[in-house]
Amino acid sequence: MADVNRGSRPLSPHLTIYRPQLTSMTSILTRITGNALLISSLLVIWWFLAAATSPEYYAVANGVLTSWFGDIVMTLSVLGLWYHTLAGVRHLIWDNGIGLDIPTAEKLGYACIGGSVLLTLITIIIV
Repeated sequence: MADVNRGSRPLSPHLTIYRPQLTSMTSILTRITGNALLISSLLVIWWFLAAATSPEYYAVANGVLTSWFGDIVMTLSVLGLWYHTLAGVRHLIWDNGIGLDIPTAEKLGYACIGGSVLLTLITIIIV
């Protein structure tokens, strides 16, 4: 039967004392960047479909994607793409049983974040 005396038990302090760990935050960020990449890829598909439709519709889509807003979205998409790629490599390393101890896992998390920023800057400079 269910416990009738629920009021005398202490509640879990989960959110009041929990300190987010780098590995959990980078895992959440991997999921967020994966979904964001889906949205940005839909924008690129829209741009291609507009190019195939008519010059006027292409001008609208191209105007959106080459505006300041489009530049920000595409730059963040490149950042998300690099981060998601590096996080995938990190998971491949973990799948081989390497780097599962806490100090190494945190170093890999910092490497994903720093590497994605560095690779994004290199991509922007080259392109």
